[in-house]
Parts: sequence; C-alpha cells; structure tokens
Amino acid sequence: MLFLFSITWGSVSGWWAPVCLLLGLLYAWLMYRQPVNIVQRSRYLLFALRAVAVSVIAFLLVSPLVKTVTYQPQKPLVLIAQDHSSSINTFKPKGFNVSQFVAHLGELKKALGDEYDVREFNFDQALHTGLSGMFNGRQTNISTAVRELNERFVNQNIGALVLATDGLYNQGSDPQYEARNIKSSIYTIALGDTTPRRDLLITNVSYNKTAFLGNDFIVEVLAEAYQSRGATLRLSIAEDGRQVHTQSLAIGSSAYRKTIPVKLHADKKGLHKYTISLAPVANELSTQNNTETIYIEVLDARQKVLLAYASAHPDIRTIKQSVEHNQNFELKAVPADKLAGVKWSDYNLVILYQLSASAQPSLKDFITKTKVPVWYIAGAQTNLQAFSSEQQLIQISAGRTEMQEVFVLPVNNFSLFTLSDSTLQQLNQLPPLLAPYGNYGTGNAAAVLLRQKIGNVNTAYPLLAFSDADGRRTAVLAGEGVWRWQLSAFQTFDNHRALEELFGQSVQYLTANANRQRFRVYTGKNVFDEGENVLLNAELYNDALELVNTPDVNINIKSATGKNYSYLFSRKGQSYQLDAGTLPAGDYSYTATSRLGTQTFTGKGQFTIKQLNLESRQSTANHQLLYALARQSGGQMLQPAQLNRLADMIRKNENIKTVVYDDKRYSDLIDVKWVFVLILALLSTEWFLRKREGEV
Repeated sequence: MLFLFSITWGSVSGWWAPVCLLLGLLYAWLMYRQPVNIVQRSRYLLFALRAVAVSVIAFLLVSPLVKTVTYQPQKPLVLIAQDHSSSINTFKPKGFNVSQFVAHLGELKKALGDEYDVREFNFDQALHTGLSGMFNGRQTNISTAVRELNERFVNQNIGALVLATDGLYNQGSDPQYEARNIKSSIYTIALGDTTPRRDLLITNVSYNKTAFLGNDFIVEVLAEAYQSRGATLRLSIAEDGRQVHTQSLAIGSSAYRKTIPVKLHADKKGLHKYTISLAPVANELSTQNNTETIYIEVLDARQKVLLAYASAHPDIRTIKQSVEHNQNFELKAVPADKLAGVKWSDYNLVILYQLSASAQPSLKDFITKTKVPVWYIAGAQTNLQAFSSEQQLIQISAGRTEMQEVFVLPVNNFSLFTLSDSTLQQLNQLPPLLAPYGNYGTGNAAAVLLRQKIGNVNTAYPLLAFSDADGRRTAVLAGEGVWRWQLSAFQTFDNHRALEELFGQSVQYLTANANRQRFRVYTGKNVFDEGENVLLNAELYNDALELVNTPDVNINIKSATGKNYSYLFSRKGQSYQLDAGTLPAGDYSYTATSRLGTQTFTGKGQFTIKQLNLESRQSTANHQLLYALARQSGGQMLQPAQLNRLADMIRKNENIKTVVYDDKRYSDLIDVKWVFVLILALLSTEWFLRKREGEV
C-alpha cells in the first residue's frame, strides 16, 4: 500500500501561495528590521521562524485542501467451486478416487503461491465455504453457486473461476446465463462419467390432485430407459397398496422416452395414495428412481362458485381461470342484468365483483337468509357507501371517486391458511392494483392477508382480508386489476402459480365449512421432500360454526415401521398450526384429537416423505456444458488428471494480473493535526531563543 500527499487550492487561486509567503516575510521583516539586542546570526534564525509560522497561518486562512492518494494493489482472486453432490461419487468413472481428487484440488492454492488470492468453496443446492470430501449433496444448483460467488466478490479483481463438477444440475437455470455475469476466465474440471449406463426411471407424473366420485381420471407417467434396448418396461400402479393397473412396453432404443397415459377410476371417496413403479431390469444402475408416490382426493361433487359482476372487465376471466385451476371448483360468471334467472341454492360461494347485493333483491335475500360465503371485490364502479354497509371487514371512507395504485404487502402473522414462500415472493414483485382513494378501516373480526403499499410507503390499509363470524365466512379485496398480475407473472416467472395459489387457497378457505365439518386436520401438501419441514393445520368449530382454539389439539404421527411421534398443536390466530420438523423418508398416518365441551373430535390423514433421488435421475455427465462455459469465458476445460497443469495456465493468462486501485480523498489543511504542531513548534522555538538572548 502506498500513500501520496499533495496540496490543492480547490476553487481558490493558486496565486495565494506566494502572497501568503510574502505576507510571512513582511511580518518577520517588520518585527526584526530594527536593531535588537540579539546577535545577527540568531536574528536571521528568528526571522526565518517567524516568517514560516506566519506564512503557514496565512495558508490556513485561505483554506487549501490536502489531497491524499492511496494506491492499493489487489491480487487476482482465484475462486474454486467444487461440486459435492452425490452424483459425483455415485457415477464416477473406474479408477477415479474422489478423496485424492479433493486433495489435489486443495494443492492448487499452494501451487499458485502468494501472488494470487485463492478462495475455496463447495456447493450442492447452495454454496458453502471450503472444499468437501463428503459428496452427499442431494441436489445440484450450479447457477446459484456462480451467482453467489459473483455477488460476494462484486467489484473485486476476480481473475479466474475453477468449477469442478459433472455438469449435471437439477435445480436453478442454465449456468451459461449466470456465467456471463462473471467477467473472468472459467476453468472447468470435468468430473463424472460420460459413458451411458443401463437405467430406468420415472421422470415426471402429471395428474390432477382431485377427482370426482364415479368418474375416470388420467395420470400421465413420463418414463425413460437408457441402454436397455430389447428389454421390457413394466409399469404398475397401486392404490392404497392394491394394484389397479399394469402395463408392459417394449423398449425400442438406447435412449427411450415415452409418456404413458393411464386411465383410473375414482370409486371411493377420500384421499388415496397411488404408488407408480417400474420393475427393475437386469444390471440396472439404480432403482431409487423407479418409484413415485402421488395423492389424489376423490370428492363427492364439485364446489360451485357464482361470480356476479356489474359490467365486463378483464379481471373476470383471470379470476375464473385462477379458481378453476383447482378441479374442485366450478365458477360461473353472470352479469347483473341476468341474475334474476340464477338458482341461488346451487352455489357454495358468491363473488360480488364491483356489485352491490342491495341492488339485487333476490341476491340480497339469498345472502341474508343463508350462511353462504361471500367475497366482495371493490373497484372503480363500486358504490362505496353500499360496499361498506354490506360487510364489516373493510370500511372505505372516500370523499372523491378517484383510484390509486397500491402494491401488495403480505402480512406475516396471517394464520387462516398458508401461502408458500415462493408465492409470497412473487406477489411482492407483481404490478399494482387500483384501489379506491380514501381512508380505510378494518373490522374487529378481520384477518388481513395483504396490506397496501402506496409508492414506497408501507401502510396499515387492508387490501385483502377474511373473517369467520356468525357462521359465515367473508372476504374482501379492495382493488381491481388482477389481470395485470396474470400477464406480469407469466412474463416474469413463466407461470401463474402465485395467482392460482392465492385464489385457490382463498376460495378453499371460504367454502371449507360448507360441509359442516367441525374438526379439520390437514397438511399443507401430501408429499414432502426429504429434509423438508412437515407443516400441519387444524381448525375446530363450535356449534355455531365459529372458529375456536381454546381446547388443546394433540396429534400422533405414525410411520409405516410403527414408530410414533406425538405433538401438541400451537395456537395461531383463531386456528392451530404445527411444525413437526423433518422426519425420515417413508409413509406416515396421523390421528389428531380435541375435546370441546362434552364432545370429542378426531381427525385423520396421511402423507409421504419422499426420499430425494434427484441426483440419481441422470447418470451421464454433461461435459458439453462445461466445455461451453470454459469457451465463452476464455478459459479451458480440463480432465481431473490434468489438474497439475492448471496453475501454469492461470499464470500464463495475461488477463489474470494484479490490479492497483487508487483512492483519492480531500480534506481541509486546517484539519491536519501536524500543521498545528508545526506552528506551535515554530513559535515556541522563537520564544525560547528570544528568552535565551534576553529579549522579551
């Protein structure tokens, strides 16, 4: 590190420097021009001390600046990122020693010496510090590792990235897109085996989570087979342990891939577990990827939703598509002028889109006399006075009929149902809705899911709220423009999952008490990945169908091997929630109990913890990806046996060199402490010499 100092005059003319010097000389001459009782040699010294001191003080009055330049050399960074996912060790070529490879990779730091700053990392689905010899990662995300390295060392002198992997990833995007952001050479170490192995696997299962009693439904199984030409692919499906379908197909190529549609019959109500399996073939590499488990709920009938609207709006189609994404719901949209012919008793939920129920006598009578759930949606056409009088969830007081843009602000402590983290993150990135301008109030029974963010200001104004009072569930959305959400979500995320989950969960909550089930215990989903926390919810209703959570709710979770796990639900809001943590892979059933008054309630269900076998889905290393990453960055792809050449390649790369950064800073000369010390020393020395010569 090197420091350089200089004086700059800033906005003041540099001609003040000789003026200050002349002023010091003039002052000293006036002081010592008359003969004094001091020897001539001493008088010259005193003259010089006084002239310098006055000149320096004059400099301070002009306020010059001190310019400090710091030169900081930065050695080139060499980042080593090592893939430690299980596929590296599972599908390694013959003779490859993973422990020896990690040791050789660690020697690169010593081989490069002190001229380079070498940092070591390992990754699976996330980035970790240091090298690892475990090779037990269950997922691989190369793009995330590259992005985190780039963000961690942004604006630093990254000379080279050494990426040791087999090129196989099962999470994240194509690493080539993320690698373009790193402006340095990438040297890839090609691990894994490119030799195809014999393997059968189920790549994907497409199905609807609900079916209707007495109907047929389709399950599509995407099966693949490698190096198995001439063998037979035997597919079987079991429902709750009972085999319901078998099928055999001849494998006609070395890289076989086929989507197999299977028609099944829903002959029993309830939640059913389907196990889809491929029979192993001789010498198969891995059988962990031959089985998939799905759950399908068979329902008696589809819930019907009526959407009544004042006039045509693009939101109508968006709401219909989002609600009907769940096969359990059927939505019919009816304009206000045709509501007279509607048979109200057919519907389990009414959505009023910018429409007042008081303007429709038959609709108002139906809502008043029944406990049918109602969802109010406000917009530019809403009569706010009628809107606020018909429901107590969200009250809007507006002196004018203006609309304003409001962004979504999710509420953390909402407990009536659960939205996934990905949905909450996507909602934060969606464009604003248009909400009526005014003051907003919230009823005592309201549970707010979304609040309004106006510009950059987080407000307490509710945007989407729910309640369960007097045996009726109600929701209010105080804004229009969800069609913009649909377009933006597809453009940004290439799907509509956030919108479908928001509307699906909302409608499911509103219609949940239609069957008068007093005690419900359910999981967020039926199949959890290994290592994922198991989340359960419970709802208890009194005789008036009001949510209560005064009694305790106990649950016993039992594995297929007979091991029991007992828990007590936590109270959250008006219902219950339980985070059972992580459980071993396998099938589980649960029984929950609660007692309200003299009545005992029981809820049962089942779920599966699926063993993560993503790393076993593909055995052939993707060295083409590694070659492309190295080529586009000016680096090179190496085999593990060539690792000893890497240090020389990095040294010979002219783009990898030490960079010197200069840091310029300006400060007032009067702030420099040594200037004060100098003035004090000059005047003190002058005073001391005068006293010694007998002058005062």
